[in-house]
Amino acid sequence: PLNLPNICCIPLSALDGDNVVEKSERTPWYKGESLLDFIENITIDENIDLADFRFPVQYVLRPNLNFRGFSGKIASGVIRKGDEIMALPSGVKSKVKSIVTYDGELDYAYAPQSVTLTLEDEIDVSRGDMLVHPNNQPSIGRNFDSMLVWMDEEPMDTTKQFFIKQTTNLSRATIDQIKYQVDVNTMEQSRVDALSLNEIGKVVFSSAKELFFDPYLKNKSTGAFILIDPITNNTSAVGMILGEVKNQDLESTSDGVPELSLSKLAKTAQDIDLLKRVVKELDRQGLAIRLID
Repeated sequence: PLNLPNICCIPLSALDGDNVVEKSERTPWYKGESLLDFIENITIDENIDLADFRFPVQYVLRPNLNFRGFSGKIASGVIRKGDEIMALPSGVKSKVKSIVTYDGELDYAYAPQSVTLTLEDEIDVSRGDMLVHPNNQPSIGRNFDSMLVWMDEEPMDTTKQFFIKQTTNLSRATIDQIKYQVDVNTMEQSRVDALSLNEIGKVVFSSAKELFFDPYLKNKSTGAFILIDPITNNTSAVGMILGEVKNQDLESTSDGVPELSLSKLAKTAQDIDLLKRVVKELDRQGLAIRLID
């Protein structure tokens, strides 16, 4: 149920130091490395996704009227000068004009480099938005399945609101459903009402803002998140996104998002355009409102 790609078993004794720093003479049947050797030699970079370009915007850089760039760390993939990109959530397209770094401009860049991208067009992009290739987009949604580890000394409160931080996106989030808890010793799944410190479970979340994500197994950078307690500012949980969940798949089909009627509030095309801009800005601030005909 944890979908771990690789598992290594090392017999050790923390009390006596067997196989912790050096191989132990008391386990001649074990042919593997000590725990320290394994950790020092483990390869992580091979898991970087170079196929799916994901660029979460961290900062809009505008030192003068002649320069406007979007700074951040490439979460995955490769970007080249002249590539067509799409900004999410707006869906507006442009092309990469330059790739700027402290050491000068580049012809191309790849994960996990930190760069500033300038575009050929003036488009509306801000922190929390994501630049991607138009023909290779992440999932976009407010509801998703996850596996998480509860890290707060206070047990999970499913009636509480949290902040969810995923890439550079920060939004309010609520817990819709705890599907099950996983016993790490037996892998047995059991239904529970809450998770306690260090417990692992499959949980369904809803975020106030739309998030741009890939399943963790496909892209670790865009599939990871943390939950933050808005009162204490402590990290309450760390998690992995498994995939999007449709509202009809939840136990409760009501998502509690307020609705505005276009036909009642808008009389002209200008009214409709203004309403859409207001709703977009509220969505950026984590206040979800749905426009209906």
